[in-house]
Amino acid sequence: MEMPTRENAIASNRDAWNDSARHHKDAPEWQALSSAVGHGGFSCLDETLTGLLEKVGVDGKDVVQLGCNNGRESLSLFALGARSVVGVDQSVAFLDQARELASRSPHAPEFIEADIHRLPGELRDRFDVALITIGVLNWMPDIGEFFRHVAQTLKPGGSLVVYETHPFLEMFDPESTDPFRLDSSYFRREPFVQDQPIVYEGKVEQPSATSYWFVHTLGAIFTGAIDAGLRISHFKEYPHSNREELYDRYQQQKAQLPLCFTLVGVKG
Repeated sequence: MEMPTRENAIASNRDAWNDSARHHKDAPEWQALSSAVGHGGFSCLDETLTGLLEKVGVDGKDVVQLGCNNGRESLSLFALGARSVVGVDQSVAFLDQARELASRSPHAPEFIEADIHRLPGELRDRFDVALITIGVLNWMPDIGEFFRHVAQTLKPGGSLVVYETHPFLEMFDPESTDPFRLDSSYFRREPFVQDQPIVYEGKVEQPSATSYWFVHTLGAIFTGAIDAGLRISHFKEYPHSNREELYDRYQQQKAQLPLCFTLVGVKG
């Protein structure tokens, strides 16, 4: 397979997410979410991420979420006492959904359309906390470059909080006839390629812009963060899945895989 250039992969992923936005809004969860965000204490963050953010400290802080999708997690940060929240995403279609949710909320986050590789200067050295959650790192062709741009958003002493799926999971295909058989190398170099809309459950059988899912080892993630000037102050792996329900089958096994991780990097 011919590898896409970095710019082509980024642009194609943006188009794929814009193509997919309407399918997410058609899902039954949208109506429930639209109602839930009207409550001042709304949060969709799970116990793991909530506990870590409380430990890092969000109360009274300025927070940016990079890769905010429809803004539900950005809105959740106000329940932890965030003073201000900015959500950044390159999909204008999902940001439209984020602004719609925000209009139903008592809170007022700011949403900015930007590719992480071209963040506006106004975001530089501005935030106490930067947040990255499930399904951001693997859309990035160059993980080291990604972390360099992320680190630039933080004030000196600010913290990057990452809650992501574990790269070990990329070795398995939950939809194969034997989902526990190793299916792909941990050190895979080429991206996974999809030409259907990106949805969290099931598949939508229609063509879409091509999306590229890049595999990054833990070593690449650590090295990228450290080279970006971040001191790793926390790292923990977990046996629970924070991914699509298909991956729940990998939980509660006798030989248990690590399924997700949290990481905190502090800017020097």
